[in-house]
Amino acid sequence: MNTKTNRAILACAVSFIGMAAAGSAHAQAFYLQEQSVRGQGRAFSGEGADSGVDSLWWNPASIAGMEGGEASIHGSYIRPRGEVVDKGTVIVRPGQAGASVGGNSVSKNPINEGVVPSGAVAYGFGPVAFGLMVSSPYSFTTDYDSDSWSRYSADKTKLRTIDIQPSVALALSNTLSIGAAVNVEHVSATLSNYLPNLSPLQADGHQTLKGSGWDVGWSVGAQFHEGPLQLGLSYKSAIKHKLDGTVTIEGLQGLLASQNRTVDATAQFSTPWMIIGSARARVSPKLTLNAQVVRMGWSEFDSIDLGAPLNTSIPENYRNSWTWAVGFDYDLSPQWTVRAGVQRGITPTQNGNRDARVPDSNRWNFSTGATYSVSPKFHIDAAASYIKFKDATIDRTTAAYAGTAVQTPIVVNGELQNASALVLSLGARVGF
Repeated sequence: MNTKTNRAILACAVSFIGMAAAGSAHAQAFYLQEQSVRGQGRAFSGEGADSGVDSLWWNPASIAGMEGGEASIHGSYIRPRGEVVDKGTVIVRPGQAGASVGGNSVSKNPINEGVVPSGAVAYGFGPVAFGLMVSSPYSFTTDYDSDSWSRYSADKTKLRTIDIQPSVALALSNTLSIGAAVNVEHVSATLSNYLPNLSPLQADGHQTLKGSGWDVGWSVGAQFHEGPLQLGLSYKSAIKHKLDGTVTIEGLQGLLASQNRTVDATAQFSTPWMIIGSARARVSPKLTLNAQVVRMGWSEFDSIDLGAPLNTSIPENYRNSWTWAVGFDYDLSPQWTVRAGVQRGITPTQNGNRDARVPDSNRWNFSTGATYSVSPKFHIDAAASYIKFKDATIDRTTAAYAGTAVQTPIVVNGELQNASALVLSLGARVGF
């Protein structure tokens, strides 16, 4: 094989580095918003305007003017369900007529359940406060069976992020506060998929990519508090990630056998920026209404750029999108607060560009929760969410060994069906 063929075969492998494009997550695409149990209970409808460490992810100004310290810790159990169904996917091997891709035509619950932890701490010195939050905003695991119809675009995928956010906030007056933060983010990924051999009588080959890296972004925000009204506006930057790792290709036979190897590889992609606008209004001594809108700059994830020795770019074509949420908090007593909310999220994935590794779609999030105040400085939060995803096409055509004489298109025709997620969360906040 010539150098062009070698690179194309390896590029086929690394093109599935779309690990940043997780499956059906819980806010948009691969973004997990479970950074606050209190916020989840009202469907994340007031976080950018609320005060305290539980709002640090959404607005670093939230800790301005604190007296003393506050810490919180949370855990969210996420149980996704759904089916990824073949509707007639075809593979076209060189010199052969198109044929069914074969395999099991229904993949049930390919996205694994798991627990997402997070926590934060802050301390105020007069008008100035310092905080630190640790979260995992982009994490998921998918696991398709080896005989799934989707095996050429998705097999097993594991993505983990750790976001470390040191923050500083300043109360400029009794009504206006500002804040800023640095987001230091570690990404690690392991993902794999199968490769078709040139004869349908030969078993599939296989490829695995592993990589990791550290990268940095930033956040800024402001809050305005006047009487019963709280307003918040913040911005989180996109983060350009670079992963260093390896690609292992094995199981190729015949003319392709020389491509079985392990090579070093790098890849770059960007996570989205976010603009968050939020409002809270205490309309009675017991009732507070919340609203929040988030614009997410998913167009940053327009491609995955592969470095030497591959030197190519894989288009992703994500679009900017929105979430809207409304909710309420109601104080039943000095010890008990209940809350509820609803959120609408629009997927950044587009028809014609959605694959089995990214079975994302528009969704509704219905949430409820409560806080029990053990004492004025110790609070226990609980929340539950049911998220319903709209059925969506899986229709991104791929090609193994693209640009060579052995190019093998996979014309994808599938659908995400009956998808939903249950999220149960528990957390605690303590003052000191």
